[in-house]
Amino acid sequence: MSEMKDMILEVAERMLADRVTKDVVDVLEKGDWAKDIWTLFKENGMVDVALSEEHGGAGGDLDDLLNLVRLTGKYAAPIPFAETTFANLLLETANLAAVDKIATYSLQEGLILQDDRISGTLQNVPWARYANYLVAFVKSNLGVQVALIDLGDVTIKPSCNLASEPRDTVILNNASATLSSVLSEEQILHVQSIETAFKIALMTGAIEKINDLSVQYSKEREQFGRPIHRFQLVQLQIAQLAGETAIAIAAFNNVCAAILANNYLHEIAYARIRFEDAITTVATVSHQLHAAIGTTHEYALHQYTRRLWSWRDEGTNCDFWSEHIADYLLNHDGKLWPYITKTAETVKS
Repeated sequence: MSEMKDMILEVAERMLADRVTKDVVDVLEKGDWAKDIWTLFKENGMVDVALSEEHGGAGGDLDDLLNLVRLTGKYAAPIPFAETTFANLLLETANLAAVDKIATYSLQEGLILQDDRISGTLQNVPWARYANYLVAFVKSNLGVQVALIDLGDVTIKPSCNLASEPRDTVILNNASATLSSVLSEEQILHVQSIETAFKIALMTGAIEKINDLSVQYSKEREQFGRPIHRFQLVQLQIAQLAGETAIAIAAFNNVCAAILANNYLHEIAYARIRFEDAITTVATVSHQLHAAIGTTHEYALHQYTRRLWSWRDEGTNCDFWSEHIADYLLNHDGKLWPYITKTAETVKS
């Protein structure tokens, strides 16, 4: 990583560490969000870091952005950073101009284009109530297109996921939109893979934080006159958390490297599938280690385990990538063992 990248991440983490307290994360449960942190990210150019200079961005690499997304997951920042930045990347992929305001996205099926107007209903759209624009897939007679929709003209019914993050229902009735040309199957899969990389980044950050909280708690909590991290069973739990955290970070770094090498579909698929085990182990073991306090609202652990459980089910998830890999193996010649053992560079998507 270059010195410039290091500096960007250092500045971002300092901002988040200084400003995102447990009380700030809790504002979501009160129907609010951290507008001041969003403004700070905007003023420091974080939102545009991976956009091309042609579209008003900094022209950075996608792995720069993914590392920023990881930090927002690590601090559970209650801002639509991942959603807005991904929406703009989706617009850029579709050769549409990026937007300078808050945006969200949906890759669901459900929107129909007829006579240049869009109708349909989308469930669980992240941050829709606070967004100015929606970037979504829309189906027409020609195929799948990307639509940029002004959310001032649609009906939004607020809802939340398990972590109290906004996941709203958006209802469109003959809404107008700016449309891209028809996407190819390769472009659609590219968009789905990048969305998954964003979720992997968020989950990696949350897993890092859960590990940090667990280690800190094991040192502070005493039982029978000594810190609990000195007990053999607790040491085993800490080792399990450390192992899953190391695997998550390694998988995330591999995804970033594969994206830079432009050969990432299999890397993202396998990383996403592996995260299912990581989420189960990290959430279970961390709550076992914390015991009753880990389930209380006053303690921060639940802010991260609830996010892991929510993010696991959202977007292009494990089921999709499991089927993708299975279809690939069934429809390509060659034996399974050589495929598994060959290096990522030799696997063609």
